[in-house]
Amino acid sequence: MHTTLTAADPVATAARLGLQTPQKSLPPWLFYDEHGSHLFEQITTLPEYYLTRTERTLLHAHIDEILNHIVTAVTVVELGAGTATKTGIVLRAAAANQDKVLYQPIDISPSALAEACADIEANLPGVAVHPQVANYITDPIHILREPDRSVLALYIGSSIGNFSPAEAVGILTNLRSQLRPGDHLLLGTDLAPGTSESSPTKSVQSLLAAYDDARGITAAFNKNILTRINRDLATDFNSENFAHRARWNALDSRIEMHLESLTSQHVTVPADAFGSAFTLAFIPGETIHTENSYKFTPQTIEGLLTPSGFSTAQTFHDSGHFYALTLAEAI
Repeated sequence: MHTTLTAADPVATAARLGLQTPQKSLPPWLFYDEHGSHLFEQITTLPEYYLTRTERTLLHAHIDEILNHIVTAVTVVELGAGTATKTGIVLRAAAANQDKVLYQPIDISPSALAEACADIEANLPGVAVHPQVANYITDPIHILREPDRSVLALYIGSSIGNFSPAEAVGILTNLRSQLRPGDHLLLGTDLAPGTSESSPTKSVQSLLAAYDDARGITAAFNKNILTRINRDLATDFNSENFAHRARWNALDSRIEMHLESLTSQHVTVPADAFGSAFTLAFIPGETIHTENSYKFTPQTIEGLLTPSGFSTAQTFHDSGHFYALTLAEAI
């Protein structure tokens, strides 16, 4: 039982708020404890999960063009860096063109950042790493600026798709407040089905497969959020009583991930510094909404960038229009 503020207090606040709404929910940042971060890295290698390999291909093909457009030497900042497996492509290209690269990865997972730092320091001696353990949604972030260098902020992996349009604009606006005119943002976004007339067009089926893989890794990732809640808050969720569900919401252009109750059941949330104990009642088919993954069109990407203080400089996408990288300039 928690009776004083602890390191888990954001978890308690988020869980108590979300689990007591009519549509029970948990925020997706709760996925990323050490085990959850490891599971997500496995997801990025799955054959169904086209997002990571498509983005990696785009980075390989266009990073020199991106850096040439920026002209100045850069300091690289990354929101939600994770283990930074794709970021090495950017850092290696930048290090080839300037004396030293300062890389500032920001992530909620200490274990993922530790892995990223170890890998970059071992393989990219021209890169200095200054990590920040922070939830960039709720915590202040700090960008170190170097003389005569502009900032290239990376927000890749379609992580922005986890937030509603209003939340996404808030995140980009907060980032923009710490940038100067002439700094740049490289934004990765997963495109909506039917975004382009090109062939092959993306299907809803390919989308659903990316979030409900045959090996069940995404299901394990989704259920791990209950394991974390049990550990941090002493709740008594039985993850075997829930099933992973991925749904396409065409109206809002997003994949939704849910945990569906398979039976009538009760879960106890003990008392802590944030409130008294209460019991959650579930009926069969009732869900906990754990994640959204919005899919974008060129128009909705502009709808995020323009009100946040950015203008589009260049856009890169694969031949099937599955995914886009957008280089935007702070104005």
